[in-house]
Amino acid sequence: MRLKNFNLALGTQIFKACADESRLRILHLIFQNGEMCISDLEQILGFTQAKTSRHLIYLKNSGILSYRRHNHWVFYQVKDEVMEMLNQLFQFLKKDQQLQADQQVYNTMFSNRELAINIVQLQPEGWIK
Repeated sequence: MRLKNFNLALGTQIFKACADESRLRILHLIFQNGEMCISDLEQILGFTQAKTSRHLIYLKNSGILSYRRHNHWVFYQVKDEVMEMLNQLFQFLKKDQQLQADQQVYNTMFSNRELAINIVQLQPEGWIK
């Protein structure tokens, strides 16, 4: 679903949410990789659980992120309605060294199967940890 009507109130919420470097780093990882859970974000970014959780709640309340639960994990993803806007934003930031470094850490952890998304994908059906 794409954003049909962009208004000042929604725009203000989105731009305020994107005004923080930590939130932009979190958003970029989720945008690039489809979905992420809090524990993976903590490891990649070196943030505390409290800091990561606080920023994810802010992004969710701003209307940018949605989430799904799987066993004891919560996976966050970018809402379809704001995908196009974030794509434009990250086109401007694609050469940022910090965002590139974050993605490289993600790629390394993903290839080493250290991320929760890998654990979920490898679980037999009905298995609960």
